Amino acid sequence: MNAIVITAESEPIQRVDLPKPEIKEGQCLVRINYASLNRRDQWIREGMYPNIEFGSVLGSDGCGVVEEGSKKWLNKEVILNPNVNWGIDPVAQSEEYSVLGMPTNGALAEYLIVPEDRLNKKPSHLSSEEAAAIPLAGLTAYRTVFTKGQVRKGMKVLVTGIGGGVAQFASQFSVALGADVFVTSGSDHKIVKACSQGVQAGFNYKNEDWIKEASKVGGFDVIIDSAGGDLLNAYLKLVKPGGRIVVYGSTTGVPKKMDIFKLFWSQAQIMGATMGNDQEFKEMVQFVSDHRLKPTIDETFDLEAYLLAFDRFKSTDHFGKIVLKVN
Repeated sequence: MNAIVITAESEPIQRVDLPKPEIKEGQCLVRINYASLNRRDQWIREGMYPNIEFGSVLGSDGCGVVEEGSKKWLNKEVILNPNVNWGIDPVAQSEEYSVLGMPTNGALAEYLIVPEDRLNKKPSHLSSEEAAAIPLAGLTAYRTVFTKGQVRKGMKVLVTGIGGGVAQFASQFSVALGADVFVTSGSDHKIVKACSQGVQAGFNYKNEDWIKEASKVGGFDVIIDSAGGDLLNAYLKLVKPGGRIVVYGSTTGVPKKMDIFKLFWSQAQIMGATMGNDQEFKEMVQFVSDHRLKPTIDETFDLEAYLLAFDRFKSTDHFGKIVLKVN
């Protein structure tokens, strides 16, 4: 079977031929139809992800049909819960936690074996292509919006870096809840697209006065951020007293300094979030189904064009998820 693996070659991402896997008790064989990329896939490609295991099949997101295994799931179209060994504590993952797609083989292969409890029915209103774009980004966004951000109707929410997959879902979820959602981006084009999807307004962080413009909103109840870095100090100026700043990434690194006085005087909370527990995954899929939400797909590539797909992701020009047709 065709699979995309991480290697020690000069171009680390390679398409290889692997044997079709064989299931054991409690497992199901899924014929993957579509898979989507996440930032972790590109970081693995660039050697920027911890504990890289060469030979691992990449891909945390997948949608396919169960061909072998449990009668309950046989011939049904499913999406995959990307959690591996979250553990018993719903608050935080266990020390054994990992994400599908290294070291456990992932969805960028024609066939994948997963435990039965990793399967979830595909939301009926979504195409296979759309469903493949949900799992990892949708789960992370759900935790940031619901569990950590506690977003509710009427709140003012700022979602940073709107081009990314998690930001897209965080924005969609918040809009569906009835919040007033604002976004940031370095691209006016992306801001316009976000506004066409229910966002109130956006701020281009390349403009020197963007913080001043954003402050005119009157303070945000929740700020959902993937950038980190010194922008955290800007968010402390924008968040309402007692508001919440939820950080799920750090694309600009760590802050060189932190305005501790502003932090404690504002009564603000800065919280970390990544992925989510299995219950949150089920709730996220149900929320997507109940509100008939659809992910924004930037572009879909055939598996043979996997390098073009990875390069498209690396360019940061994309808006929404990048999907690969596997079968």
